[in-house]
Amino acid sequence: MRHLKGVSKDQRPTRTSTNRPAAPATGEGQPPAARSSRAEIDAFVSRARTAAPATDGRRGRLMFALDATMSRQPTWDSACRIQAEMFDEAGRIGGLDIQLVYFRGFDECRASRWVSEASRLRDLMTGIQCRGGLTQIRKVLRRAIDETRKEKVQAVVYVGDAMEENIDELCARAGELGLLKVPVFLFQEGDNPEASRAFAEIARLTGGAHLTLRGNAADELGRLLRAVAVYAAGGRKALADMSARGEEGARLLIGKLG
Repeated sequence: MRHLKGVSKDQRPTRTSTNRPAAPATGEGQPPAARSSRAEIDAFVSRARTAAPATDGRRGRLMFALDATMSRQPTWDSACRIQAEMFDEAGRIGGLDIQLVYFRGFDECRASRWVSEASRLRDLMTGIQCRGGLTQIRKVLRRAIDETRKEKVQAVVYVGDAMEENIDELCARAGELGLLKVPVFLFQEGDNPEASRAFAEIARLTGGAHLTLRGNAADELGRLLRAVAVYAAGGRKALADMSARGEEGARLLIGKLG
């Protein structure tokens, strides 16, 4: 894949789990409590305030990271659609650079350059194929730390369904991101309990948020993802313009910004 480079190898985790239930494609047959509630959505929007845009004339930077291992194959097309919509919305107003990071297969973790053209990001997304392998979230967090030390990253968005690593090691890196004031917004497919526990803790340590993607909630969260991208790129005015076009995610975000 063009413009992608490998992320350096890291120490392998000391504890793993391979119990990875497939993420449901729809919310049918699931009890209401299993789906993302309005309270969870509101909590995400509240947390999204930390993804503030640069205020000194520089472009905002958002890292978008994906688990591209085989367990995500059933919902990959839907995820690509939601993520592409977010890229398109950010591209309409400019002011935001996005880096796409993904892992899959045996120790493969790649990152794009920081790019501003939504079409290039869409092309990268559609060119990725899922491959079997274990999670490499530690590399995503390490890269976010390294990139922020070079130049401020406003937020990290991560989409995945499992966690097969040493949770204490992940939390240590999340703590570093917290000190650097880089919130991580984690969107979980399915209900893997180890992933839920790890994602919630990473969100807490970084000042971000953890939400599940189930059934129709995926569409609502997709709207919120676009709103976060627009806010990171253009601040309150861009978000107000988006709300004026009738975007519910932008309206919710503006309401929480006060």
